[in-house]
Amino acid sequence: MRLGINLGYWGAGMDGDNLAVAQEADRLGYDVCWAAEAYGSDVPTVLAWVGAQTENIDIGSAIMQIPARQPTMTAMTAATLDSLSGGRFRLGLGVSGPQVSEGWYGVKFDKPLARTREYVEIVRKAMARERLTHEGEHWTLPLPGGPGKPIKLTVHPQREHIPLYIAAIGPKNLEQTGEIADGALLIFPSAEHLEDTALRYLRAGREKAGLTMDGFDVCPTLPLAVGEDVTGLADMFRPYTALYVGGMGSRKQNFYNQLAQRMGYEKEAAEIQEKYLSGDKAGAASAVPHRLIDQTTLLGSVERIADRMQAYAAAGVTTLTLAPAGFTLDERIAALRAGTEALERAGLVD
Repeated sequence: MRLGINLGYWGAGMDGDNLAVAQEADRLGYDVCWAAEAYGSDVPTVLAWVGAQTENIDIGSAIMQIPARQPTMTAMTAATLDSLSGGRFRLGLGVSGPQVSEGWYGVKFDKPLARTREYVEIVRKAMARERLTHEGEHWTLPLPGGPGKPIKLTVHPQREHIPLYIAAIGPKNLEQTGEIADGALLIFPSAEHLEDTALRYLRAGREKAGLTMDGFDVCPTLPLAVGEDVTGLADMFRPYTALYVGGMGSRKQNFYNQLAQRMGYEKEAAEIQEKYLSGDKAGAASAVPHRLIDQTTLLGSVERIADRMQAYAAAGVTTLTLAPAGFTLDERIAALRAGTEALERAGLVD
């Protein structure tokens, strides 16, 4: 099992340290450095900055938002980043959510699966430097009846095939991801529930495409905090878990809330959402069960984290992406080093 690191959103208050964290991950042999975007910093700019100041670690978008860009622009950006980084770029895509898609980008959040499938088809064609034509429900290239003509990407990517990942949570999205992508970006993954909440759907998608899970990258992100007080460490992540389970979406459409329900937390998920959306964020955080946090993070001593890593590897994870917690740069660096030590103790180093 390989290790990755996720820097999260730029502008979250730790920007001055993020480059140092990425460089230390590079030095320690981490496989990939991911960064995110929502409606603040854009991810390609961050990755270009990190890629220019690291040597071996891959750089990946987790995610570039589909409603933010035309698919051909995404292909252009991917090809450029891959060329500039010497073949180290990984393209992670996702549809975002209804509030961001419609409120920030003005793009209707409808038919997300069909939109994603078309988007991936166009991106793959463009990155393969085919003369681009496409007739679909969401995009038609070139536009009919006008001066447009089929053209191809002028930039040559460093590699013939840039790895393409999709952020997926729901069963149908997971199945499609297995069918059309090279990897899946997962959030709030529990080793105990991974087969039922994700892997069986990914496997079904691979089978639909006539493929196995060999070579497919199962890539969940987990917050990491090292120490002896597991309860105290878990409490650090109560606001984070409450935000996603309670506030990422509306009452009717919150993918993370639905995931918590599928993990057996139906009552708790409803309570967290009710309190969060009514403005009681502290109450929502208090309502998050300790076990839910412990199942979806890496907490405790290096030995305890090593045991959890073994459980994720046994469940089918191929790249475990860590989000090291800490109030200072030294604490985050120490967490990174603990991650590599735990992987070695778990006997999971290639």
